Amino acid sequence: MASTAKRAAKATRPARIVRPSLTAELAARLISNRSLRAGDVKAFLPVEVRQAAMVPLMAASAACGFPSPADDYLDRPLDFNDLLIENPAATFAVRIAGESMTGAGLFPGDIAIVDRSRTAVDGSIVLALLAGEFTIKRYRKRRARIWLQAENPKYQDIQLDEESAFEVWGVIAKSIRML
Repeated sequence: MASTAKRAAKATRPARIVRPSLTAELAARLISNRSLRAGDVKAFLPVEVRQAAMVPLMAASAACGFPSPADDYLDRPLDFNDLLIENPAATFAVRIAGESMTGAGLFPGDIAIVDRSRTAVDGSIVLALLAGEFTIKRYRKRRARIWLQAENPKYQDIQLDEESAFEVWGVIAKSIRML
């Protein structure tokens, strides 16, 4: 009987945010060292330098409706670093877990590109640290009131107040859909 009550309580509360151990370690390091800021990602995140890899980009678009003849012409090579990253020193990626942001096109398993140099404004999608746990939500601010909005009606918004242990870690700049 007690386990049934626990399951019912668990089903009605908002989704629990699960963070990988590396992310937990990064959060602990950032919290303990308040001198680290947005441009200091390399100071606490191991960055692996690799040679740039480029892939060919077709000059023609591919229709999703009726098929059209494809051109044999190739446009300039496409570098995914240029496409996804605006500020390399302040950018990292995080894999998305949970379904609270599916309405914004962010699905479990997708990869979010987080830019710590961007300032969160009303409507931004952010990676936030809330009470020691990471979450991705839409940042909302009206006058002095701030809340984190889910983009799935199954999940409740998170109301914040002065007592909330809350910090925006970065703005989601791009995402990569993993089919």
